[in-house]
Amino acid sequence: MLISHDREKLIEIVKFFAQQTKWLGKTKLFKLLYFLDFTHFRETGRSVTGMDYFAWKMGPVPVELFQEIEAPGDEWSGQVSFESIPVQRGTMLKVDALSDFDSTHFSKRELRIMQALADQFKNSVADDMVEATHLENLPWHKVFEVEGRKQALIPYSMSLLQQDQELMGDVINDRAEMLSAIRA
Repeated sequence: MLISHDREKLIEIVKFFAQQTKWLGKTKLFKLLYFLDFTHFRETGRSVTGMDYFAWKMGPVPVELFQEIEAPGDEWSGQVSFESIPVQRGTMLKVDALSDFDSTHFSKRELRIMQALADQFKNSVADDMVEATHLENLPWHKVFEVEGRKQALIPYSMSLLQQDQELMGDVINDRAEMLSAIRA
C-alpha cells in the first residue's frame, strides 16, 4: 500500500521556509512552493506537495492553500502561525514556524531542492518572488501572458523543456502501441 504524506510534508515545508528565509509572507511562500513543486516535477515527474497552481496576476497560486490559510485548521496549531502585520503598503500575512522542521518524510532530492531555494531566495521580498515567477518562458508566463488564460491551471508538464515533452509523448505513444499489440 502506497502511503502519502503530502499533508505532513506541506506543513513541514512551510516551517522549513519560515526558518530558512527572511520576510516569509503569503506571496513569497506560494512562489517557493511553486518553484519546489515544479523543479521536483521536472526532475522526477511528480510534485512534492501534490498541490495545483493557478495563474493569477501576481504569479502562481496554490488556491486551496490560499483559502486555507485565511482560517487555518487544527493541524497547523503549534506548527505554523499566520499573522497579519502592518507593512509600508498595507498589511502582510507573516508566516512563522512554531516548532522545528522534521525531515522524516523527505527524500534527499526534495531536501536539496528546498535548501537551494531557501539559499537563493533567503533575502528576497515578495516583489522579487513575483518577478522571478514572471520570467519569460516559465510556466506562469506561458499560461497567463502568452495564452491569456487568467487564473487557469498551470500544467506541471510546462516545467519540462520542449525536447523532454516530446520524449515523454514518444514514450506514452510507444507504450500505447505496445499495449495494443499485446491485446491483439
